[in-house]
Amino acid sequence: MNSFIALAWPGGPLRGTAQLPASKSESNRALILQALAGGGELSNLSDANDTQLMQRLLAEAPHRTELNAEDAGTVMRFLTAYLAVTGWQGLLTGTARMQERPIAVLVDALRQLGATIHYEGREGYPPLRFAGFEPVFTAGGPMLSVRGDISSQYISALLMVGPVLPQGLCIHVTGPAGSVPYISMTSKLMMHFGAGMMFSGSGHYAAQPGGYQPADYEVEADWSAASYWYALVALGAPGSAVTLPGLRQPSFQGDQAIATIMRDFGVVTEFLPTGIRIAQQALPPATGRPYDFTHCPDLAQTVAAVAAALGRSIRMTGLESLRIKETDRIAALQVELAKFGGELEAELGGKSFMVRSENFHVNGQTVATYHDHRMAMAFAPLALLGPLQIEAPEVVRKSYPQFWNELAKIGFELNAAG
Repeated sequence: MNSFIALAWPGGPLRGTAQLPASKSESNRALILQALAGGGELSNLSDANDTQLMQRLLAEAPHRTELNAEDAGTVMRFLTAYLAVTGWQGLLTGTARMQERPIAVLVDALRQLGATIHYEGREGYPPLRFAGFEPVFTAGGPMLSVRGDISSQYISALLMVGPVLPQGLCIHVTGPAGSVPYISMTSKLMMHFGAGMMFSGSGHYAAQPGGYQPADYEVEADWSAASYWYALVALGAPGSAVTLPGLRQPSFQGDQAIATIMRDFGVVTEFLPTGIRIAQQALPPATGRPYDFTHCPDLAQTVAAVAAALGRSIRMTGLESLRIKETDRIAALQVELAKFGGELEAELGGKSFMVRSENFHVNGQTVATYHDHRMAMAFAPLALLGPLQIEAPEVVRKSYPQFWNELAKIGFELNAAG
């Protein structure tokens, strides 16, 4: 029997303070770097399931010959690189959905560096069998060419292990690169842990040999999680405003772009010494400009739902990576928006998408979440416009376990069923 949570808003402006989780992206990178550095204190780590999983698997790796990354793409990719260069021998597996997510680009690159990795099942996909590491020495050090139009997590995974290789590692990103802020986050955290890094604007990254030094680091609150509160303020009654502690300016996180995007949907951001305050203002005229999510794909579902709810027709680009996330997020958006009178229509062979809505209404629909935490949280703000149900609400544990509790604290009426 499926579980559901029913959401309703009693009326009036949205007001108060909401606690955000720590950044999962920073946390998972910091855990890998701490392990490679051999120490350092990490504070404010994310309580998301992915981060707890990363901690547990890193602790278990020296003592086990089979590890399960479950449905966590970041964990699978970062651990693949880490386990390869540290010489671990054993099997790294994941859920059925994880075994449908390609990993050949990363495995091919690690093989070039000296890793022995075999596919236990289908070629190019997990599970992976690790059988040791013998570094390959080349004149000038190893140089990898990696496509830029794939997940940036492959590039981050390789960069992080670069400093522990005897000759370091150079990576040339070919073609247009997606999610560049995440690669930048990786580089900055690597330098925080003492790595030597060089970068050129032409897509060349160089991790210098010499390893890491133990360092302490406090993880920032999560801008991806903040995006749902921007949506809530945008759809709330006039006068809605929420304070979000723990966010910084500047931030390592590319999803800080939500502050700029949501100005077009009537939400302004005030930076405070300890976080931000976001407040609703009059909805400005439509700009007509396209919104490019190449470098912030995790914001796409939230922005699409808000635009449809406000009756704004917008063009969205840079959505290619959404096809290989926890679910096919484009297909999921198309199905779920249609339930409310919204539409996500592909253009130019899927290079761009138009969000439109006609007679958008919320009156008790049930939102399917497709095992995807972001589907649940992107559609939850629609409850400000009418009652609705979210299927499998427990999926939020992947990145924001306290999300439903925070909605209740701010005034939502929540009832679980199933």
